[in-house]
Order: sequence, then C-alpha cells, then structure tokens
Amino acid sequence: MNNKTKGESHLENILAKRKGFGGYRYLKKIDKDLIDFSSNDYLGLAKINEINSIPSKFVDNGAAGSRLLSGNKYYHEELENHLSGFFNARASLIFNSGYMANLGVLSSVPQKGDTVLMDELSHICIKEGVRLSRAKYFNFKHNDLNDLELKLQKAEGNKFIVVESVYSMDGDQAPLKEIVNLADRYEAAIIVDEAHSTGLYGESGFGLCCELGIEDDILARIYTFGKATGAHGAAVCGSEILKEYLINYSRQFIYTTALPYHSIASIQNALEYRKHHPELWEKLKDNIDLFRSNLHPSIPKLDSFHPVQGIIWDSSENTIEFSKYLNELGFDIRPILSPTVPKGKERVRICLHAFNSEEEITNLCHRINQYFQ
Repeated sequence: MNNKTKGESHLENILAKRKGFGGYRYLKKIDKDLIDFSSNDYLGLAKINEINSIPSKFVDNGAAGSRLLSGNKYYHEELENHLSGFFNARASLIFNSGYMANLGVLSSVPQKGDTVLMDELSHICIKEGVRLSRAKYFNFKHNDLNDLELKLQKAEGNKFIVVESVYSMDGDQAPLKEIVNLADRYEAAIIVDEAHSTGLYGESGFGLCCELGIEDDILARIYTFGKATGAHGAAVCGSEILKEYLINYSRQFIYTTALPYHSIASIQNALEYRKHHPELWEKLKDNIDLFRSNLHPSIPKLDSFHPVQGIIWDSSENTIEFSKYLNELGFDIRPILSPTVPKGKERVRICLHAFNSEEEITNLCHRINQYFQ
C-alpha cells in the first residue's frame, strides 16, 4: 500500500536533490551542555528574569484580532510612543517580526514603475518584500558605492536604496553616510534594516543610524527585537505619514493578529535594561577583540568587528566537518551553507556574547588554531 499522499513524491525528489549537493536543512535540538556560540542573544538579555517575568495578573493575550479590528490595546500604543523616543523617530509601528516588518514596508511602499536598488547580500525577507512590490529591482555589489551609483543613473520612477546597517552573515557595516550622500544627489529614499545593530550601537543601543546621526535622512528604519534585545517582534520607525501609510497599505500589518502583552512588555523592559547597562556592550566588544586577537592570522575569518564572526570554507562538506569538530569539543556552533551564503563562501558562523567567558573564548580559539595546524 502506498501511504504517500498526492504531491509527496514530487517533494521527496526535490529534497533528495538538496541532500545530494549538501544543502539539506534539518531542525537540531539545542544541547544545553554546549557553550552558546550560535544564538543572536548577543547581550544575554533573553536570560535575564527581571526582563521576561511578567506578572500573570497583567497578562492580556492581545490575540483578539488584528489591530485594525479588536487587537489594538493601550500597551501597543504606549510601546510605540516609547520606541519613537528611544529611536529618535517621529513615529513607530510595531510588527510581529523583523521578517514581517521588511515584507510590510517593501511590498507596499515601492510601486509599479519605481526602482529598488538593494545590496546583493540583503536578507531574503528584503528580497521577497521587493518582489511583492511590483517595482523594478536590481542588486548592487555588496557595499560598492560605484556600482550603486551606476544603477541609480539608470533607475526610473521613485528610487529606493535598501541596505542592512550590519549584515547578518558577514558582520560588516553598510557605508551609510556615503549612501546618504548618493541618495541626496539622485533624489532616492533609503530604507535600512537595523536588525543586527538594534540594542548594540549607540549609548543606549538605538542602532547604527542614530549613532551616525543620519536617522532623519532615512525613510524607514526597521528594528528587530529578536537579536540583541532578546525579545520578539519588530518596529518600523520614520514619519507619521509613513506610519499612516503602512496602517492603510501594509498587508502584513493589516491582516496579522496583534502581539500579546508579554511580547510588548518584554521589548520595553529589554530596551530599558540595555539603556541602563551600557557595560554589556563594552564587555561584548572586549570579547570580540579577544576572539580576533587569539585566532592565528592565517585563518580565513570574516573581516568583522561585530558579534557575528566566522571561519570561511570553500565547500559545504568542509564546513560541516569543521562544525562537527567544534560541536564534539563542546561548542554550539552551526554551519552556514549555500544558498544562504554564496557557493564557495560557506562558513562556520560564530556568534559572540557578553556572557561568554574569557576562558570559553580562548579555548574556542585554541581549538580552531589546532584544526588549521
């Protein structure tokens, strides 16, 4: 008897092909005995009880509907007012995740006849959002201002430049000030995904745009709270007009059940905790310096001074083998394979944290150096 439903054989064949070239994904259980060098909880805020313990008597699950129907609660609006002040914006709008926030902005703001220019290493949620917009779109070479300008010269309609302030797989920064100058010359709007700078950069953790003082030059800034903030959800910061537009035209906002109270409270608690504990970022920067200084100079590592570090390999097989070696030594580290990163640039991604001890980091570096001897 064939127990497969219609369509399963087709899916099975596609999965077999992926297994064949080494890019097969699977869910891996978290081994609590391994030392965390893989999570995006850079500052360790997800582990702090006073941030995440919400008294049950105050819990309102907020799941009565979308915010345009029955889900708009006072605590959503209070947090948005708080976020506007925290991120130095005129207005803020909460989304349920960074993925949804990027889709929400990029699928609705650019229109048919417009042109979107995005960095070739942009996250998939940026690329998918742009595709949904029906605007023309082009990739420009990573952080290449000359290539960006060439494409701006050919752009039609309203022009949008889309970048990440810090790139999630390489840990390097976009040249934001230079991009602002280019955008001024070509009358282009800028959209910046601040996912991997939220909670880190700036005195209070308000991200790279604010640290550089260019926030007023950016049409939309997308802040994700699932990384260094250790919570869940996201926000789009910009003008009142942008907020009103998204409420009216972003399907990802309109048709989504509102975030529950616990998520809202966790975001605000985490941001306030980070604001009053700048030493967490200082400790993390020390750990980054420690890691980089202890690796042998010949090792092919990322040119990153962000918590995202990595060792570059030329194949999926070598990357997987190296990650298994580190796992067996007690380090929770994962391989990043094509198509998430370009083929031939697979890497073992190493995320450093404020809570990683000096001994843990120096031991990790020692083991990496041993492997390459």
